[in-house]
Amino acid sequence: MPPTSPAAEPDVPSGKIYRLAELSFTRLDALDRERTVVIFAVSPLEEHGPHLPVGTDVFHSEFFNTELARRILEEKPGWVVLIGPSLPIGASAFDHAGTLLVRARTVRNATLDYGAALARHGFRYILVTNAHAGPRHVVALEEAAAVVSRRYGIRMLSVSGPVLWKFLRGKFMDRLEALLGRPLMPREREAMRGDSHAGLWETSLLLKSRPELVDPSFAGLPPTRFPLIDALRKNYPLRLGNQMGYIGSPAAASAEYGELARRLLVDVTWEVIRPVFAAQDESWQQASFLYKVPFLRTGFPYVLAGIVLVLIAWAALRWLR
Repeated sequence: MPPTSPAAEPDVPSGKIYRLAELSFTRLDALDRERTVVIFAVSPLEEHGPHLPVGTDVFHSEFFNTELARRILEEKPGWVVLIGPSLPIGASAFDHAGTLLVRARTVRNATLDYGAALARHGFRYILVTNAHAGPRHVVALEEAAAVVSRRYGIRMLSVSGPVLWKFLRGKFMDRLEALLGRPLMPREREAMRGDSHAGLWETSLLLKSRPELVDPSFAGLPPTRFPLIDALRKNYPLRLGNQMGYIGSPAAASAEYGELARRLLVDVTWEVIRPVFAAQDESWQQASFLYKVPFLRTGFPYVLAGIVLVLIAWAALRWLR
């Protein structure tokens, strides 16, 4: 029999979730770009204490991508969700064995090029996810999404900025209690206080999604917290306190808390991305408060260097006169 021509290959049915890397280019060509959304994660490999794997942020992101894809199809039946391969790199990470730490500009450029490739091939709705709260990492993703959206006239949004830091700062406690069906007890609130890295929430989410990867020793780890001033020191959780590389209360973690976090994060993220599909103006664009901090922007060193050069030139001209 003669080989089947590309044009004869069946279309991709709508209302489903697919792995982008598993589809042929002809099946991708057949997708309705007005009813397709692409999701991909950019989260680093990073040390996460003695009880969680270095791939924790990647595993969280990939689990969340699937959950978010399901929610999108619940809200928008008939659409297709493509989940793209993850980029396991990050900036502002605690650097130890296994950590894939890169420059913030590398994160920005890699994410920008990834999104640009999708945009060039007609995809109009692109979501970048991330489970790593490093400030410069979060801002780099937001920069990349803004550039691709502007350059190609599409809608690309980094969803972790508007969600992740609010979650870690306890902005959703009322919603947590509503999902839990009761007020949080004082000991629960204390366990959640200052929890930001490999503590209660990250351990709980992995107990929910990949329990086989959580070392049982987490149940015996004491709470570890640091004053804000300590965050100015490089790799501070690995150098201060018990030097075990976590911040928070991992011993308080449970799969039940992981399910609670899953439900909350999916709900809040849907509220953030819903305007991407519906807004008639630029109101769909959202970013973290970090995006407004000049020295966290990837171009800040170059701007600063430019200012210094201008000042030197000005001073030299004054001296020559």
